[in-house]
Amino acid sequence: MHVLYNVTVSIDPTCETEWLEWMRSAHIPEVMATGCFLESRLSKVHGEEEGGVTYAITYVSYSQEDLDRYGREFAPALQADHSGKFAGRFAAFRTTLSVIEHFVHEG
Repeated sequence: MHVLYNVTVSIDPTCETEWLEWMRSAHIPEVMATGCFLESRLSKVHGEEEGGVTYAITYVSYSQEDLDRYGREFAPALQADHSGKFAGRFAAFRTTLSVIEHFVHEG
């Protein structure tokens, strides 16, 4: 089964537009180019967040091995790039989820 790698980012509203453009045009395509993920989703988290606007980026990996390889070979440089570009203007946390079962509406 696939493994989900979810990155939740609270970004300073003063750089939200710049961050979104960079995520769409540079960061997410670079993560996908690693070959470790099947697909990704960029979502906005609803609700009030004091001091920031929150987004969730969900990457679907082919396997735990691919996610581990991403963590070893690619994540450090990609995360450093993000941190350097938006230093002091974001907070992030990462979650890994194993897909137990996938349901699809047929109708």
